[in-house]
Amino acid sequence: MPAHRARLAFEPMAPDLDIDYVVNTTENFQFADRVTCDSLDRFSLEQFEKLAHFQVVLTGRPLVVEGFQHRLDKNLFSEKWLRENYASKIEDVRDLGKKHNKPFTIGHYLKSLPLLSKKINPDNYMDKNCQRLYMKDIDCPSEWQESLEQLIPPALFYLNDAPRSFSGPASSDTSVSSYPKSPQGEPLAPAGDLMSSLPPAMRAENLMCYIGHEGTYTPAHQEMCASLGHNIMVDASDGTPENGQNTDPGSSIWFMTEQKDRRVVSEYWMSVLGHDIDIEDYFAPLHAWAIAPFKTWVVHQKPGDLILVPPLAAHQVWNRGTRTVKVAWNRTTIDTLELALGEALPHARMVCRDEQYKNKAIVFFTLERYAKMLRQATKVEHPAVDQMWDAFKGLFKMFMKILLSETFSRKNPEKEVEYHAFQSNVTCSYCRCNIFNRFLTCPGCAHSLGGEDDPYDVCMDCYVMGRSCGCISNLKWVEQFYWKELTDRYESWRRLIISSDPGNKELKTEYPTFVVARGKAITKTTAEICQEQLNHRPWNDPNKSKAVKKAEIIDTASGSEDDSRSRKRKKVRKTKKLGSEDAHRCHVCFHFEVNWKLAACSNCDSRYCYGSLFRAFEIPPQAVMEKYHWLCPKCEKICSCGACKRDPTMKPYEPNCTVLGHDTSKVADPRSVESLVDFRKSNLWWLKKFGDDVHGRIRKHQDEAVSADLERQKTLEEHGFLFETSPSEPQTHTSNGGHTNESSSDDAEEIPVDPSLMLNESFANVDS
Repeated sequence: MPAHRARLAFEPMAPDLDIDYVVNTTENFQFADRVTCDSLDRFSLEQFEKLAHFQVVLTGRPLVVEGFQHRLDKNLFSEKWLRENYASKIEDVRDLGKKHNKPFTIGHYLKSLPLLSKKINPDNYMDKNCQRLYMKDIDCPSEWQESLEQLIPPALFYLNDAPRSFSGPASSDTSVSSYPKSPQGEPLAPAGDLMSSLPPAMRAENLMCYIGHEGTYTPAHQEMCASLGHNIMVDASDGTPENGQNTDPGSSIWFMTEQKDRRVVSEYWMSVLGHDIDIEDYFAPLHAWAIAPFKTWVVHQKPGDLILVPPLAAHQVWNRGTRTVKVAWNRTTIDTLELALGEALPHARMVCRDEQYKNKAIVFFTLERYAKMLRQATKVEHPAVDQMWDAFKGLFKMFMKILLSETFSRKNPEKEVEYHAFQSNVTCSYCRCNIFNRFLTCPGCAHSLGGEDDPYDVCMDCYVMGRSCGCISNLKWVEQFYWKELTDRYESWRRLIISSDPGNKELKTEYPTFVVARGKAITKTTAEICQEQLNHRPWNDPNKSKAVKKAEIIDTASGSEDDSRSRKRKKVRKTKKLGSEDAHRCHVCFHFEVNWKLAACSNCDSRYCYGSLFRAFEIPPQAVMEKYHWLCPKCEKICSCGACKRDPTMKPYEPNCTVLGHDTSKVADPRSVESLVDFRKSNLWWLKKFGDDVHGRIRKHQDEAVSADLERQKTLEEHGFLFETSPSEPQTHTSNGGHTNESSSDDAEEIPVDPSLMLNESFANVDS
């Protein structure tokens, strides 16, 4: 197995931690900015939305709206109400220590919270055997959703599709009647959550509840698909006795980063802490945040605090006291879609993380919805309509990129493409990301699963990376929309944009016909690369014993510390039997490899295996394959092999990022293989070859963050965003004051699985 960098161990937070003192005495800690519900009542909803957009999206910093506890219905949002109405409902509870789920009824879990929290105290909180049971990601009660929908500003709430009346902060100076209307009476205004554009059956259900106790936590992570996060604490224990048992005040401590620091955070997590933040399985200890090379924003969340989390901003949460109850949801906007398609989804694809939000489909269906509304508002002048036009133009450019990526070669268009009507349920068998239109399927690897055929479908991006079933080639094309239907929509929407300002001749250049846009492309499309690779890669008959298996991947440029070159040579001696026309040596690792696994330079006779390119030069397979004329690192004068380093004109490339490697075999379809690059292997060998300058790599990302921030500030000033925000004085937080809860011998036993479930004859069905 490849070696990994040493990993920093999990370290719990003390129950009596004084977070105010920690923040005030730590240089790079700062409390997040806060605004109160009452202060927002002095402004219009539009002004608040602009402030939230500026602070959270454009500036990329968290924002806390406090004071909702005075507006929440205390009879509804309470432990008592949950027990009376949902006590028998079964939910999974995550055992954080053992990393598996247990079925509990909500009533049994709520009853167990005092005992669970009491078992963790300042004397034993470091004990690895402390039981931490977290009821997370459970469905939000419909009664809570309806109540919150009336309190939260509409543009910030879950699945918002249009302005509506509400009674929360900033509602006093807001009138829905002021918005222009369609002939059907619908407000002509942009949606707050573009997930609402999808048909109901295609939407992701992400309005969730989290009930925790002292010592439960959520590891450091970024919101899925670069979406905007929202989290409000609706209830917590207040320290008074409940149901005859003593309680401790409940609250949560959040550690958050800024969006601009996401690459610094990622490198720090991998190179210093030894974890990958994209895996979302590590809660960083307090001292790791204290010495981190980026600013950390801290929130001590109490009942009534609504936290707005920026897209791609890493954050983790620690729960304190007897009980905390939170409601959380995510929103998709045009800003998050850009980040998702360009950055978040490629990262998710690498670690095989589900894409629940169907981002490309959201682009398509939102364009459909907005086009219909804008045709009804061609002569309407209103700020909301102007916002829709801006969003429509931005979405159209995303759609153009999506369509271009799926375009076949102009010289060799595919004639046999199977049609499968779009239902949003096709996901890549390898990376599990949602597939919008075209993909590849293997007719030879389909098998019966539960009485139904289970095809092996792979997205184009994965196939380019060398991921597929063991057949490697002979896959067939499938599309979920007729191509002419998509190109017709493109042309219709392009004409709508041009008609919005007939006198603006630049619009025709900025939004060209699809034929012109395809002609301007300077690289091969993803679909075109797949066509070429289907011809280059061999077919392995799955019915024969020689079919390629995962263990047979020969990726010699591993860069891991425990691989020796002599051992590698033994693995590939058999390749020397191949003719010179079928195989060549890699310029870097000197191992013979079949030609389809090598990148050939267009300028010289050098060939590089894709493993060497990925780890030594940070060049993924697609970056090579998409070029019509690819120049190798040697011709680019950046080659770092032993021979080239002796060339005085060469400036060897030093990797900018740490790659720890991902073993995706546990999550990818078991029929899967990696035929070009073994992504389980790290680049640590290459980093050590250059001295493993951790500080230098982090400094580069810091400089990039500073440059990006300056450019963003310049853009904000040009567009008239002149808000000035400053952190408010932190609330007076009462810690547990070092109070120790002595546990009896009986209390020391683990909370059992819900007894009512043990007697339930349908338990087996629930567990499955």
